[in-house]
Amino acid sequence: MKEFLRRLIQAETTALKGELAAAQTIAAELERSGIESRIETWDQTRANIVARVRSTRRKKALLFVCHLDVVGPGEAPWTHPPFAAVESDGKIYGRGAADMKGCIAAVVTAIRRVAESGAQLQGDVMLLGAAGEETDSCGARRFVGNPSAIPELSGIVVTEPTEFDVVNAHRGLLWLEVATEGKAAHGSTPHLGVNAITSMKSVLDELERYRIPFEPHRLLGRCSMSINKIAGGQAINVVPDKCSIAVDIRTLPSQNHNDIVAGFEKILAKLRQGSSQFAAEVSIIRDVQALETDGSCDFVRDFCSAVGRSRTKAVGFTTDGPYFASLGVPVVVFGPGKSELCHKPDEYIDLADVEKGVELYKNIILRFLA
Repeated sequence: MKEFLRRLIQAETTALKGELAAAQTIAAELERSGIESRIETWDQTRANIVARVRSTRRKKALLFVCHLDVVGPGEAPWTHPPFAAVESDGKIYGRGAADMKGCIAAVVTAIRRVAESGAQLQGDVMLLGAAGEETDSCGARRFVGNPSAIPELSGIVVTEPTEFDVVNAHRGLLWLEVATEGKAAHGSTPHLGVNAITSMKSVLDELERYRIPFEPHRLLGRCSMSINKIAGGQAINVVPDKCSIAVDIRTLPSQNHNDIVAGFEKILAKLRQGSSQFAAEVSIIRDVQALETDGSCDFVRDFCSAVGRSRTKAVGFTTDGPYFASLGVPVVVFGPGKSELCHKPDEYIDLADVEKGVELYKNIILRFLA
């Protein structure tokens, strides 16, 4: 299991390199136990992998979902090379160790051990390794867009790092781009141009005062908004004719994303009224709804019992879970690893947690399918 995890990290499945290498690594690992899988590829390096352990089918199938991609290592220095998968003090270090190659190693190993045990399963075990969760959820959208290939399910387990908390609710995600347009001119004659960065300052001033309307959620609390990227200007001696910002909004189940976009458009309309030279537009980069699964439903209660938890938890981060909720079955998020390590330098996972994850995923499979 440890060497499998190291190979997954070494696959380096960033947006630049794609997921195919990780999908092939998983396929080879499953093949060791005689488990067939199918890899779907596109754009040369993008990939989903789907595997299935067949049964008597007297019970509904159980689907485990993981994502194959990772964010880039960033500019900050690492103690160990980010894709070397170095083992030290009982931990494996590397980009994706926690998010979520450790989860993949645990669930694949659990499925293999159940298959090799000869357990008589009454329902199929399905595994999806999806592309693009960190960017556009293209893999999840491809999978749910082909419902005829999906058997009747009892529930879905999204294997994200939750420190073994059973997560039944998380916030949604709305990424917006606001772009201002100006008029280029020589830096020595700025009065002949329209500075798009100056126009963006007006937008930023408005957003600093703006509060997105919402009713606090009983589990998820408040929605949030953060301006996390800005780009503008081509040269120091040219008045910039374009500037853009990227806004990360985390939403609640009750919020309508179209209403949030309309709020931004209202701000831009106000600025246009105040200046004939102001020009800007807002567009959607990414849109994922919030997740909320009934914590009292039979699937969630049985799941909590299988993993030894007495209650569920809500979290602020976002997963591919809402896409799978569209299939109309309960979705929970559960796995080894600390979420606070995700997307940071020196990301790691404890090998003891991965092994614990193997045992708990086995318990889940046997609880629902044996």
